[in-house]
Parts: sequence; structure tokens; C-alpha cells
Amino acid sequence: MAKERSINDLIHRFNEETLHKDLDRRDFLQGAGKVAGVSLGMVIAQSMGGVQVKAEDEESFNEYPFTLGVASGDPLPDSVILWTRLAIDPLNGGGMPDRKIPVQWEIARDENFRQVTQRGTEIASPNLAHSVHVDVKDLEPETVYFYRFKVGQDFSPVGKTKTLPASGAAVSSLSFAFASCQQYEHGYYIAYKHMAKEDLDLVFHLGDYIYEYGPDEYVSPTGNVRTHKGPEIRSLEDYRNRHAQYRSDKDLQSAHAAFPWVVTWDDHEVENNYANDIPEKDQSVEEFVKRRIAAYQAYYEHMPLRQSSMPNGADMQLYRDFSYGNLANFFVLDTRQYRSDQANGDQSSPQTDESLDPSRTLLGDEQERWLLDHLDQSGAHWNVLAQQIFFAKRNYGPSPEEPLYSMDGWDGYIPARQRIIDFAHKKTMDNLIVLTGDVHANWGSNLLADFDDLTSRILGAEFVGTSISSGGNGADKRADTDRILAQNEHIQFFNDYRGYVRCEVTPTSWKTDYRVLPFVTKQGADISTRASFVYEKDQHGLKEVSATVVPQGEASSSEVEEDRHKAHDRAHNKQKKKQKQTN
Repeated sequence: MAKERSINDLIHRFNEETLHKDLDRRDFLQGAGKVAGVSLGMVIAQSMGGVQVKAEDEESFNEYPFTLGVASGDPLPDSVILWTRLAIDPLNGGGMPDRKIPVQWEIARDENFRQVTQRGTEIASPNLAHSVHVDVKDLEPETVYFYRFKVGQDFSPVGKTKTLPASGAAVSSLSFAFASCQQYEHGYYIAYKHMAKEDLDLVFHLGDYIYEYGPDEYVSPTGNVRTHKGPEIRSLEDYRNRHAQYRSDKDLQSAHAAFPWVVTWDDHEVENNYANDIPEKDQSVEEFVKRRIAAYQAYYEHMPLRQSSMPNGADMQLYRDFSYGNLANFFVLDTRQYRSDQANGDQSSPQTDESLDPSRTLLGDEQERWLLDHLDQSGAHWNVLAQQIFFAKRNYGPSPEEPLYSMDGWDGYIPARQRIIDFAHKKTMDNLIVLTGDVHANWGSNLLADFDDLTSRILGAEFVGTSISSGGNGADKRADTDRILAQNEHIQFFNDYRGYVRCEVTPTSWKTDYRVLPFVTKQGADISTRASFVYEKDQHGLKEVSATVVPQGEASSSEVEEDRHKAHDRAHNKQKKKQKQTN
């Protein structure tokens, strides 16, 4: 308790200082780093420091401790992270005793564990919510393994994982899926039930794994069918409980157990549309520093991430790269933690001097240099950006003469996007693939050297994946679909059902299948491939190779792009009203 008071005192002093002086970004980060460094330094020291823990075979609990399932992630050719979290009462802080608990693990070549290759014991510490991150090394490349955990007499579910091919190895094919945006209240995770049955090498999650809102604050057009437990989340315990609520879903657990995942966040893992050190609305520095520290720690605790991604001060290292032999290099980006504040008050707007300011950044200087350096050195058949927000130009205004652009997407950071496009154009690239989430709909676009010149070089393609559940059922098209496609001719496809995206990759061809559901507000929906597109590096761009009508799906809706933003505004108005009532 004394340590907690000292942290709160430090944050309070930092807040008092900042209220009485102008503060630039560097000053803020230095101050926030000191504050967060104290807090997380204590967590790391307490959970990993030299405390001897005896592995007690008699360790047992009245309730099953593996209620949140298992997961694997961040695969390498010789290593993978195995994850679980002990929680007998997952929605109320976990319910575990306030002490370190030894957790046994084993990994095998077969699901019956007759060919165990490694086993060991990891410590689940209360300082990290009794989560376990096992870095299993000395594995064989491009090999399937099965794993499980054990505490006392309780075994976890069995998970299946796979290592990456050896670095530089000639690889003929890759099959993976990517997903994003899974607002728990908006629908059931039917998509994950189907994904778990796919034959995939790995899965990418591109953000909005949880949502921060209180019950029925953010309401989908087709109504909320589940309820968030507890009010808007702000504290570490809040974020832990919200992650646990999402993780309790059996369909999500099945998809985690079926494949290794590579994850990155967007905004709702902390709060809607935050930008670096800048909260969205109505928070003091004190409140937001504490909130971001809590959110980052809880995210690490619930994801199969390496120790290199453990929060350090005010930061958490999430951008990283993965090489799938010589077939594809994946660059996993963080477009949230280092960005300049959104231009034009974060409202849909035409371009302005502010949004066109070349000093503004989306990735931050260090991450942008890292990306361009790695693209420069890459010799893979495909270079893939696994990231969060719409990359291609997208005018969703009433006309070309009255444009509206998202100030939260790459359209709000034109010079930052142009630096990447210019680099790719100079390198005469034709193998740049961008994977995107965030906007709760499927889109497919050619990436041009100049989006205003359809004859300019095609650098690659962007595939935007719809949400798992966010936004409710959706429809095949919206009221504004035809207009948006007409005034953005480089965009080749739109669809507004829920689901995920599956990709089949060879050295010469990239095939994308938009896997969709007709509804998520009740169980039982079948999965369909709404459309399939192929990109072949031949300067002809995306080619639709198949399409189908989705059984039981709505053909069209009255929704438009701005409706999603208005739903968030309504949620914030509800939060304000609740705050006034409690004050």
C-alpha cells in the first residue's frame, strides 16, 4: 500500500506541475516515463526478481484455474511464446491467492503428448495477474507442436502452434488470416468458431481486441446482445477484468488454441482515438498517464507476447518484424503510440494546412526509419505491413469537390503516407501489401504511386478486413457505397458484413478471401466467401476471381461512413452524463 501511495503521489506531483506550464511532447514523455517506470519497474522486479518458489505438486484450487484458455504467439523459426493466465474468478480480479504459483508446461509433436520435446515450470505472479509467458526455444522450423499447462491436478486445454520456416528458406506457400474489432456487446464471436476450423499457418490481430466502454454506451445499429461487466474501464483491475470477459468467450479461445497469433493494438485497448500522450476527451494528465499505464500492462498480461514487449516506462515495444522464409516479410506496426494528435479536431474534413503539415508523424521518427530501413533490406517476394488504419486515399464526402477524409487514418497524415509511397516508388516496388482493420468493413484497393493518377505505378494492394463483431450484423452494401467507390476508383471492393480475411500466398500470387457472416446478433450463422481477389505483381492490380451472394444476409442498409463516428459520440455523451451524476 505504501508503494501504491508513492506512485500516486508522484503522478499527482507531475500533474500539478504540468497544469501550470506549457508542456511539449518530449517533456510529457520524460515525465510520464518516470512515473510509469516506477510503477512497472516494481511489477517487473517483484514478478521476475530472485524469489525462490518451490513447485508444489499439491497446489490445487476449488475451481478450474484455466478459465481463460491458452494461446501461442510471436513465432520464430526456433521459438514460440506459450500463454495462459490462472483465474478461478476471471471477471472479479481473477480470484487467485496473492502469491506466486508454479505452472508446469510441456510441448510435444503430437496432441496426445507421447512425443514430448520439452517441459518446464514457469512462475505465475500476482503482479502480472498470474499470467504466464513461456519462451520455448530450440524448436524445429516450420513444425507443428502441441502444448498444455498444468497446476496441481488440473490440465489446461491443449493448444496447437507452429514455428516459422527457417530464415531465407525457399517457401512455396503460406495461409493465414487476419481479424480486428471485436466489441463484445455488439455480437457473438461466430467468426472465430469458423476460423478455428481453417487450415492456417498463423493469425494476425490488428487491434481493438477489447473496448473500453461501460454497459450499453456504445450501441450497434442492430442492438447490443451482450453486456460489458462494470463501468468504463480506467484502472488496472478494470482492464484486467475486461480482457478476462473477452477471453472467457469459448469461440475466441478456440481460435487462440488453434494457431499462433501475432497481435498489435489500435485505440480501444486504451480509449477511442487517443493519440500518443493525448487522451480523446475530458481527462487530466494525471488520469490519462495512470490509465495508459494500466491499459498497456493489462494488454501485455493477456497477449502471447515476448518479454521484449513488456511495458517499459511509458512505452511498450509492439512494432516488430517476422520473416516467413523468403516468401514474405511482415512488418507489424504501431500507429497509435507515437503519432501526432489528429488534425482538424479529429473530425471528418477536407485536407487543411494542419493535416498536410510534413512535421506531423503517424509512426514516430524511430519506427518510420525502422520500417524504411527494413523495406530497403528486404529480399522477400512480398513485403507486408500489418497495421491498423486505412492506408489508401478514401474520400467519403458528398462529391469530389466536397471531400471528407478520416483524420484518424493515413488520410489525416498525408506527408507521412507519402514518404512510404515515395520510398516504394523509388524502389520500383510492386509487392507491397497493406493489411488493415479499424473501420468495421471489407475494402480492397490498389496502392498507387499517385492516387490521383490511375495510370501511375501500382505498388501493391491494401486489404481492409471487416470486424469480428463491432457494428452488429451489417449488410452487403451501405447507402454511400456506390458513391464512395465511384469517387475513389483505385478502390475495387466494399462489403459490410462481419467476419475475417483469409490470405493464400505464393511467390507470384496473393489471393485474398473475404470470409463473412450474415449475422452476429444470434448464434448459428454459416461462413461464406463473399469475394476473392488475386494480386499478381503484373501492373494490372486487383482481379476479382469469385463472388457470391451471402445466404440470409441483408442486401443493403441505410448506414453511411459517418454513422460509426456518431455512435462513438453518443457513447461519450452517455459517459459525460454518468460523470455528472456521480459528481
